[in-house]
Amino acid sequence: MLYDVIVIGGGPSGLMATIAAAENGASVLLIDKGDKLGRKLGISGGGRCNVTNAKQIDELIHNIPGNGRFLYSSLAQFGNTDIMAFFEGMGIALKEEDRGRMFPVSDKAKTVVDALINRVKQSGVTIRVNSPVKRVLYTEGRTSGIELPNGEVIHSRCIILAVGGKSVPHTGSTGDGYAWAEQAGHTITELYPTEVPLTSDEPYIRSRELQGLSLRNITLSVWNPKGKRLTQHEGDLIFTHFGISGPVALRCSQYVVKTRKQFHVRTVTLTLDLFPDKSADEVYAETYQLSKNEPKKAIKNVLKAILSERMIPIILNKVNIAEATTYDNIPKQPWLDMAKLLKAFPIEVNGTLSIEEAFVTGGGVHLKEIDPKTMESTIMSGLFFCGEILDVHGYTGGYNITAAFSTGHTAGTHAAIEAKDGAVPY
Repeated sequence: MLYDVIVIGGGPSGLMATIAAAENGASVLLIDKGDKLGRKLGISGGGRCNVTNAKQIDELIHNIPGNGRFLYSSLAQFGNTDIMAFFEGMGIALKEEDRGRMFPVSDKAKTVVDALINRVKQSGVTIRVNSPVKRVLYTEGRTSGIELPNGEVIHSRCIILAVGGKSVPHTGSTGDGYAWAEQAGHTITELYPTEVPLTSDEPYIRSRELQGLSLRNITLSVWNPKGKRLTQHEGDLIFTHFGISGPVALRCSQYVVKTRKQFHVRTVTLTLDLFPDKSADEVYAETYQLSKNEPKKAIKNVLKAILSERMIPIILNKVNIAEATTYDNIPKQPWLDMAKLLKAFPIEVNGTLSIEEAFVTGGGVHLKEIDPKTMESTIMSGLFFCGEILDVHGYTGGYNITAAFSTGHTAGTHAAIEAKDGAVPY
């Protein structure tokens, strides 16, 4: 059997690579070890599929802190506006939500998955599911095909690895592609979890006092042991039985991983700003005024107007103010300390959940060994990469899927061009 292009992996980057290759005239085999295509896409965006982000390209790159600049070439060929036009051209109406996130109006990931799979089928692609690949074959410095576990060999001039990273393994991302890349001579940069919940041994975490508590529009900062702020993110956070999660925690996670490794420390300090739009002095004055307005009321009850009831005992205990204190007995310095605490509530974090429980894999195939204009290996002719196997990662919010669709389209387009231009080496 002979194909111009074989795409291994039926996730977002693989589906897009398949479509691009087929629509550029290549005969294409899309092969996936799972029982159905688009599994990770089907659970993305909370099951609604955040197909891209509408921000300007420079801002979009800024939200891909893991080597986002590598994507300039592929985004120039197939960027977020092209992704929107692609789906709208298939009849999928899109809507923009907060922070530029683009969703199908249907609010169903199935709408997106079905449209992509139908487009693949309409392009005359051969699809094989429940078909794990044993190894990628290389002959005289270029790809020559794949071998399946039963010994079947399928020949192809170009191979696209779109097998994902190691995150969310139940969707098929179990890290298979790294070994195939290494066999071709590629370097794999160290893998680590990103966009992943954080773990903590803080007493209020262990006691589960705050479990399930959601905080909206707060700011979370990560500090290194020298007291330097490494990053700061504004958004929503949730306390869990093991630590913290929610968008801001996920965005801070890669900095926690890197700081622990760089400084060889067990814990990393994060601070939570509950009132990011106010100064500590303003918080002091406003809380003091609240108490003055109800002088007979216990402080713990006064503060319910602005704070979660479950956080109040923890905060008052940290600054040594009795919960029953009333306005006439407010201690000035501890009250000022409380205002400062509300602006920088410390959370000692000791790590993250595992890479398998992360939303995104950090690390991957070294980018210096890949041509950013084509996604082809500079080491092995005919070998292309796209999606999460690359050492590229972004924040949640449509950035990773944008990278997947963009690199997939670029890889598919150029693999088709190379396959059609060259003679088959058999």
